[in-house]
Amino acid sequence: MATSEQNREEARRLMAGVDEDLAARLLRGAIDLHVHSGPSTMPRQLDHLQAAEEAIAAGMRGVLFKDHHYSAAPFIPLMERLIANPDFSMFSGLVLNNSTGGFNPYVVDAQLKMGAKLIWMPTAQAANHIRSSHRKSRLVSNVQLMASPALTVVDELGNILDSVKQILDKVAEFDVILSSGHLHVWEIWKLFDEARSRGIKRLLINHPMYGLHFTYADIADFAKLGVIVEQSAAMYVDSRFNVYSPQELKEHIEAAGVANSSIGSDLGQVDNPTPVEGMRQAIKLCLALGFSEADVRTMVADNPARLVGLAP
Repeated sequence: MATSEQNREEARRLMAGVDEDLAARLLRGAIDLHVHSGPSTMPRQLDHLQAAEEAIAAGMRGVLFKDHHYSAAPFIPLMERLIANPDFSMFSGLVLNNSTGGFNPYVVDAQLKMGAKLIWMPTAQAANHIRSSHRKSRLVSNVQLMASPALTVVDELGNILDSVKQILDKVAEFDVILSSGHLHVWEIWKLFDEARSRGIKRLLINHPMYGLHFTYADIADFAKLGVIVEQSAAMYVDSRFNVYSPQELKEHIEAAGVANSSIGSDLGQVDNPTPVEGMRQAIKLCLALGFSEADVRTMVADNPARLVGLAP
């Protein structure tokens, strides 16, 4: 098995052969639904306004800000007034960690009414994440918060919790995105079955092969149900979070198929590429791996736009 440095070296080698102008053209119009800018409990190399300004300079169409411990959704109107660019869209959502209320439908209702576009299941405080952190994976947070109960969407019999059902009804009512967060794949199957039965149309899985215990068959089966499978650029490009080889990126995308795949940067941490640079590298890497320009645009622009309700 290749080391992270070997993966990064291979990625750099492949990206070097891709035309910079072509990558820049494909970055224009892209939407990054996984931006970790600040302020945050964890160190970030740029704040939300700086992340938006960098994306605008690259010609991108929009970004979605994600923080594990608060929602930036209520601040979007303020940032829109400061940026004043009608051609650029900013979004945020709520992660259902204990620090934001956990499975509290009242908090979800309020955030949706303040413009949240995405509801993530628990991440840093999910039971599956905590188990992964015990194994010292890259899902480990570098900030020490109060000890938190491990969150799961099911009861002791494996049934979806009533509070989660209430939240799903709210997601369906507002027609926003539901993300699997860092739940275990078994929980995600239960959750998404329930979500689909309650009319949720916008379903998203983040980095399924990392920490969530997916198989390629799981990815393919979710894709057949219309779920969008997002790959995190940070895990494949020249990043300190790199854990996969370029060939594995190709395999992970092909498991879902381009039509059901998207790419988000999952970047904004210090000592890493910026979100925009991560997206640029991911585009170059996909082109080097043989994906067509149309394929790349589908993954970085069209599918994200469809998720947030923007026209292609």
